[in-house]
Amino acid sequence: MNWDTLWINARLATMTVGDAPYGLMEDAALAVRDGVITWLGPMSDLPPDAIANCRDVLDCGGRLVSPGLIDCHTHLVYAGDRAQEFELRLNGASYEEIAHAGGGIKSTVSATRGADENTLFEQSLPRLRRLMADGVTTVEIKSGYGLNTDVECRMLRVARRLGEATPVTVRTSFLGAHALPAEYTGQPDAYIDQVCSDMLPAVADAGLADAVDAFCEGIGFTPDQVERVFQAARARGLPVKLHAEQLSNLRGAVLAAGYDALSVDHLEFLDPADVPQLAAQGTVAVLLPGAFYCLRETQLPPIDALRQHGVPMAIASDCNPGSSPVTSLLLMLSMGCTLFGLTPEEALAGVTRNAATALGLADEIGTLAPGKRADLVLWRARSPAELAYRIGDQMCDTVLYAGHRAPAP
Repeated sequence: MNWDTLWINARLATMTVGDAPYGLMEDAALAVRDGVITWLGPMSDLPPDAIANCRDVLDCGGRLVSPGLIDCHTHLVYAGDRAQEFELRLNGASYEEIAHAGGGIKSTVSATRGADENTLFEQSLPRLRRLMADGVTTVEIKSGYGLNTDVECRMLRVARRLGEATPVTVRTSFLGAHALPAEYTGQPDAYIDQVCSDMLPAVADAGLADAVDAFCEGIGFTPDQVERVFQAARARGLPVKLHAEQLSNLRGAVLAAGYDALSVDHLEFLDPADVPQLAAQGTVAVLLPGAFYCLRETQLPPIDALRQHGVPMAIASDCNPGSSPVTSLLLMLSMGCTLFGLTPEEALAGVTRNAATALGLADEIGTLAPGKRADLVLWRARSPAELAYRIGDQMCDTVLYAGHRAPAP
């Protein structure tokens, strides 16, 4: 065998669907060539000359190996912070009150518009590196703090640069329909005209977005306005996703499913009666426990209905300066279990297999299987449940990014 990398004596949480929880393989080995998993199986089936003929052999010592983690919903490119709003909320102001007073997303828009590309990159890179320290090998990054063509494109260029400057795979989403900018006060339809006729075409022509997102909410945009964005995205051949049912039920999730959305995200106010439509379309439900926690929300997403109908559930950090200033995906695993009642296996599937589906990458990443990209994490743990159970531990030992070995940051 002529392999580049061979990990031996591992407990492989393959996360493939089957009889074994976590797709777990005990006393196993995994081989990589040209950045792709080429073989995995029991140590007893390893060819006798495999270790001698491999250039890079790592003895895992019985520790856990999983697919690289995937953070499928972030807003990590931005300038400034909103610590003052955190304090306001704890003094009684609601998320909606802060937004209507010119805070919230709009305050970050002002700071981001005032930052040049290099400043945005320098402020965003440390956030990405903190996610990498948790074993994240793929991350989605949204725009949405520019709300004009120039700054939306600037944000997405920074996101692309982050993918070039680190070994992480970066997928980008254009979120021009995130909030109504001040210059369009009282003119939401005119702003959506701008999103569809100017901003989205400019982003698409520059190849800056892998998907199109929107915020369907009372403080965001109506279903009719969101549908116009989806139609423009479809005309450009871009898949869609949606922030839906976070603060109220506008049935945005059903609208998104009708456009074959990759995912619908937040979902605290999703009507259980609408869940079958998500299941029918294969749309992923992305749960964001960081925002739930930071906003002190009490309305739980309909987890039982999502389970019952087999809707894939992903978990993400929602890294953003206001409602989820989170840069630990492992913490989100723990919160997904403790706040939403997910099992540890559901939580880990939510940042591997299901998160890959939410990004349209299920054929490439998210499970350990021959032909998949060799994004792997060796953990300082033996049981997969430890990843959700241990809070604040630095459990990430070694990471492969497309077959390239690097210690965790």
